[in-house]
Amino acid sequence: MISFRLGAARVPAIHAHADRRDLRLDACRGLALWFIFIDHIPDNSFTWLTLRNYGFSDTSEVFVFVSGFTCMLAYGGALREQGWRAVAVRAWRRGWEIYAGFLLLLIFYASLVWIVGGGTRYLDETNTGFLFRDPGPTIVHAALLQFAPVNTDILLTFVMFHLAFPALLWLFAQSAAVTLGLSFLLYLMVQLFSWHVPAWPTGELYFNPLAWQFLFVIGVWCAFEGAARLRWLLHSRMLLLAAIVYLLFSLLVVLSWQFKTLEGFVPAAVTELIYPIYKSHLAPVRLLHFLSLGLVVWRFLPWEWQGTVRPVMLAMIRCGENSLPMYCFGVLLAFLAHVVLTDGNGGLAMQLALSLAGIALMVVVATLLTWEGRLDRRAPRLF
Repeated sequence: MISFRLGAARVPAIHAHADRRDLRLDACRGLALWFIFIDHIPDNSFTWLTLRNYGFSDTSEVFVFVSGFTCMLAYGGALREQGWRAVAVRAWRRGWEIYAGFLLLLIFYASLVWIVGGGTRYLDETNTGFLFRDPGPTIVHAALLQFAPVNTDILLTFVMFHLAFPALLWLFAQSAAVTLGLSFLLYLMVQLFSWHVPAWPTGELYFNPLAWQFLFVIGVWCAFEGAARLRWLLHSRMLLLAAIVYLLFSLLVVLSWQFKTLEGFVPAAVTELIYPIYKSHLAPVRLLHFLSLGLVVWRFLPWEWQGTVRPVMLAMIRCGENSLPMYCFGVLLAFLAHVVLTDGNGGLAMQLALSLAGIALMVVVATLLTWEGRLDRRAPRLF
């Protein structure tokens, strides 16, 4: 059997400087946080600026993939430099931070709903009513990662990913190909037999970790060795053409949901083949759409470009550096924006003002957190 020391030696030196961050990844994550905030505001017309209305996948896929990639960059480097115990401590500590962040968000979210809604409104649409009707069991099931208010579900899945990451990294150290294959097999079982993690009081976790783990593992694999191994394939013109065609097909199908005049352009046989498109189980058409989008972005964005960081880019980076608190803050801001639109003027101008104000507040708070973090140096924040 391969020892832990030998396994650590097999991990490539992918992150030589533990304190250096890839600002491109932070920028992608920050932009994803802005999109998620906009998408979380019900009946917000400016969701047309996000990915959700232009293809099968949305910003959630971007967030999960980037998180897997950044986890491998940080923890893979720590394995080579500090060993397995350091990897386990860092991954589990981050899992604990996300878990604690979720519980704090639960408290603030429920309190905000109670104060704003007077104890009667917004309970069902935020899925916080159980906390007030049956607080004891609800808190217990929330602590056991079986209950979450609306828009907080993904935090439960990320806690599980971080708790499992040391074992995942050990498997990668033995054989990356076998690990990727096992991950795909688990994903396939979800698609064929609807394997899932139960939620309370009924149903299943919205972001089914048994399905979404495959995208997370793909991100880990790309940072580990996948990007280098598939470089020849990624430069294939035929693959690029196929990805573009699939993105256009996805665009047509999604637009047909909004504009009935386009329904006739989508054959009935195609709709029977691709539906239902479950986000909870990361339906194959969603996964394929994200991978196609990732290929096109990889081919056309100048990843090696080094230029001046513009103000908007810097704002995205600041939010990406503080992704966990910004996600939680964005959930609360989205709820407040929903209240304003529901009780007041819900017109386009108000939607624009609330969307811009929310993003601006996220940038301000993220900048303050980065400034505070530099005064009190911490390990890289990964989410």
